Amino acid sequence: MAEDWRLPRVGTAKDPLRLAVFISGSGSGMEALLKHQQTPGCKHATSVVISDKPNVVGLNKAENLGVSAVVVPLPDVPHKAERRLIHEQEIGEVLADYGVEAIILSGYMRILTPSFVEQWAGRILNIHPSLLPDFPGAHAHRDVIAAGVSKSGCTVHFVDSGMDTGPIIMQREVQVYPTDDEESLAEKVKKQEHILYPIVIDMLSSGEIKSP
Repeated sequence: MAEDWRLPRVGTAKDPLRLAVFISGSGSGMEALLKHQQTPGCKHATSVVISDKPNVVGLNKAENLGVSAVVVPLPDVPHKAERRLIHEQEIGEVLADYGVEAIILSGYMRILTPSFVEQWAGRILNIHPSLLPDFPGAHAHRDVIAAGVSKSGCTVHFVDSGMDTGPIIMQREVQVYPTDDEESLAEKVKKQEHILYPIVIDMLSSGEIKSP
């Protein structure tokens, strides 16, 4: 599918770009973003945090920071394709209810369908814990360690209908040492993610990022 990229409007401090943040777990990146949005003059604000899983820590973090948190679980439908479509339709209803203008994936562990991405292309960002296009997928840190490379990092990219294949916006590097394991590497990369993602979202909200 060739995406019809359409970037969001430019936000202002008085009328910030309205975001939804999708999470599936602890929400550490989401929490860093919400704290960043408390900076005076920020041109984006999170209207709602959406999780596909109930009872995850990230939901409490969002609510503690005054942001609505909504669980949209997978429906109990036996057919996998139908289940995905119904799930995304329910997510779409939440996005409409909150007037969301752009979607931020932050540790969201579900792959969105091409039909969903098509509606939002240019207005969905993801952050991935490697230097894409190297080491896509759910086990980036494991794969980096196994490959014995000396550098890793994180990548913010537009989401397309593939897995971690969308146009790259910005990256930050970390050094990988022979003594690193998956846990130590993940901790180093996560620190950089918490810096990089708000920077890129600031740029998107200010109209500084061009369409792919």
